[in-house]
Amino acid sequence: MGLDTRCSATFNKQTSVGRLQLETDYVLFRGDFRVKLALARITSVTAKDGVLSLKSAEGTLVLALGAAADKWAAKIGSPKSRIEKLGVKPGVRVSVLGVVDSTFVDELTAAGAIYVAIESSKDLARFGALRPSLTPDGAIWAIRRKGLADASEDATMAAGKAAGLVDVKVARFSETHTAEKFVRPVATRRPAP
Repeated sequence: MGLDTRCSATFNKQTSVGRLQLETDYVLFRGDFRVKLALARITSVTAKDGVLSLKSAEGTLVLALGAAADKWAAKIGSPKSRIEKLGVKPGVRVSVLGVVDSTFVDELTAAGAIYVAIESSKDLARFGALRPSLTPDGAIWAIRRKGLADASEDATMAAGKAAGLVDVKVARFSETHTAEKFVRPVATRRPAP
């Protein structure tokens, strides 16, 4: 998740106090009314005197954020890409297993890590098989469908731990998937043979 706060909002003549969240590709306000603005559809972002204004075809969302208004404006105006949020740096080796999101695969062209799709409990066994391919400072990202009963967050964390890995980060991947990052424990990292 990006940013998260409580604030006052005005949208299409409605005013309410509620929760404001910045996600990878949208801003969401929930109070007495709900507004979800896709970042791609925001035509103007301005911050002045502690007030953030987000213009879109749907209307203008005005948010009283105080001193945080400039920070929100900067993040919304220049959002991190999905790859940046996952911590992928140029020049690092990448492996992708079972991930069928072609846009994501394209984003990985110059980046590196191991990305594995978790669509059912049988996919959890991949952690053990992938660990030998993991560079000492590398990461395995489990791209897991949200709401899986047999491959829940707890089951995924347990499978990573059973493979000798530790979970260090969770990030929103898309509307339907989450990404969980696993690495070797610091004490066991040594140069790859």
